[in-house]
Amino acid sequence: MGSNGINEDLSRQVRVRFLTKLPPPFKVQTSSIAIPANLSRMGLSEIVNLLLKNSNAEFETTPFDFLIDGELIRMPLEQFLLVKSISAEKILEIEYIRAVAPRKHEDPHLHDDWVSSIDGSNPRFVLTGCYDNLARIWKDGSFCTHSLQGHNGAITSVCVINQKGNSSRNDICIATGSKDKTLRLWMFDVAESADNPVRIGAFKILRGHTSSVQSISAIPSGDMVCSGSWDSSIKLWKVVSEGDGDSVSIKRRRLITNVDEPQLEAEATADLVGHTQCVSSIVWLEPQTIYSASWDHSIRIWDVPSEKATSNLVCGKALNCLDVGGEGSALIAAGGSDHVLRVWDPRRPSSSAPIFQFSSHSLWISACKWHPRSIFHLLSASYDGKVMLWDLRTAWPLAKIDAHKDKVLCADWWKDDSVVSGGADSKLFISSGISII
Repeated sequence: MGSNGINEDLSRQVRVRFLTKLPPPFKVQTSSIAIPANLSRMGLSEIVNLLLKNSNAEFETTPFDFLIDGELIRMPLEQFLLVKSISAEKILEIEYIRAVAPRKHEDPHLHDDWVSSIDGSNPRFVLTGCYDNLARIWKDGSFCTHSLQGHNGAITSVCVINQKGNSSRNDICIATGSKDKTLRLWMFDVAESADNPVRIGAFKILRGHTSSVQSISAIPSGDMVCSGSWDSSIKLWKVVSEGDGDSVSIKRRRLITNVDEPQLEAEATADLVGHTQCVSSIVWLEPQTIYSASWDHSIRIWDVPSEKATSNLVCGKALNCLDVGGEGSALIAAGGSDHVLRVWDPRRPSSSAPIFQFSSHSLWISACKWHPRSIFHLLSASYDGKVMLWDLRTAWPLAKIDAHKDKVLCADWWKDDSVVSGGADSKLFISSGISII
């Protein structure tokens, strides 16, 4: 057995007690046992699986990760204890959790060009934007049911808008941004299905940017969206305005036979000015607060009522992506041109310095997303073709997804236990069976 095995080098031993918050049948007896001190996570996982099989012969082998004092073990146990100045003379309490790694990779869904943007916020479908000027709805992540047609340039950003006033669970509103300098708003019936994708025309076009729209985010209430652009500006837009009437209804949308027919148009209700280069990523997490990242090396936090930036974090590198989540939904993750994924806590007095830095990617980082229900976990995607899963309790990636054969341009969580990603190989990949919670 290898260096991680449990039968090797029994001369150096430590006494441990394995604990877990997992439900049965994942619980072992809490009495202490002696184990080799040179074990790393694979050997520890083998021991826990043997203990579980002793109490339940039908238990299926499961990979585990291990924590001591809240930190994940990513080196041999004796080395970890030495680095952390933890005594090996006492009984060590080691918590085990299910390892975070995909257990299944679905067959990819091929597009006609680069898959540039993705939204996995709705468990019933995956939304993708493509350089062929189309956005697509992939129902259950399995087949394309709707094709959103009308943009005159590559789609660069997509966003599912959760409208709280919408009484129908099937009527979904979507915003898209494009290199044609516009945003478009769409409505579709998620329950609708056909042998071929249903063609949808936008119910509203939002004009005002003077260059490509790069990022879109919706206010939690769903009645407004904001957009960031290569023109360095951030604009705010109403989703539905007085006078729109029934133009946004599903019935009206179904009557559209020519997706190029004139639609409602609207102008921005506000402009947030301050960035000096492309606004590459934007998040509207709270009604009065917008977060933005830019190629001008800065992250800005905006007060919506005053239309002023209240905070400015300088990274030193061009930024491609930003997301807000983690503890208190307050941590800012961002990545860009220097291959490093950084995390800031703006609540700290010295918030200009990142509190975490992850540097396993080898090329530009294109996307980062916090897990919607975990304060520890996030993902990143890169031009190096990899999607990486991270846990704040260790500096090493929990898992690497190597499905793409070219640059990964976008990635998101889907249904809590899956990662969806798209890239320059023109493919949508779904990696599932990820145990986060």
